[in-house]
Amino acid sequence: MGAIYIVRHGQADPSAYGVAEAADSSVPIGSLTDTGVMQAKLSGALLSSLVAKVDAAFTGTLPRQQQTLAAVLEQFPGAPAPVVEAGWDEYEIPDLTGAATVDDFRDGAAYQRLLDARLGEWIDGTLALPEGSSHETYAAYRERIRNAARAAAAEAGSGKTVLVASSAGTITALIAELWQVPDAHWPVLARTMVNASVTKLISGRSGLSVISFNEHAHLADLDGGVTTFR
Repeated sequence: MGAIYIVRHGQADPSAYGVAEAADSSVPIGSLTDTGVMQAKLSGALLSSLVAKVDAAFTGTLPRQQQTLAAVLEQFPGAPAPVVEAGWDEYEIPDLTGAATVDDFRDGAAYQRLLDARLGEWIDGTLALPEGSSHETYAAYRERIRNAARAAAAEAGSGKTVLVASSAGTITALIAELWQVPDAHWPVLARTMVNASVTKLISGRSGLSVISFNEHAHLADLDGGVTTFR
């Protein structure tokens, strides 16, 4: 059997969540914050204490995902070059959150209500989008995640270790499928995901199995640590 460790990206700039006016023009939209970089490095330190080497690494196309994987791989001298696989990208948050403002984002509960409502409409096919929108369907989103997981599993041969950097929605959509969680309830899992948390899968003859989910003890301490959810 082989192991796949999936790391959620570290804390990102609010522009990653559809808050356009929060964008920092000096960095790519949705880049990691200083805290996010620190979180990713801590996850790298954790993983390097658990496994001796990395045999393959995958990341989505988003800056926050690629920056997270780069920080993790710093802990593994001689690690392979990451494979960029768009299947690990998050769903298109700006289309779902619409005109989310900085105030909405700062009020975590208000932002979550907005996102949950739009996710529900996207899942059941009733989401209203501007004419001509190319927003991917929910079915297409789930299928690309399955394909990305298959590619990672193909690299996770006996005794091998694969690293993946992705996002909360995409990670939990995969976990929900493995756990047979109904589509309508999948977003509940996503709400619990901690930035730079680690989820472990085992790849064997029977397919993928979840060994641990959303591990984040390495990000917490008695003083509060650097545990964030968004």
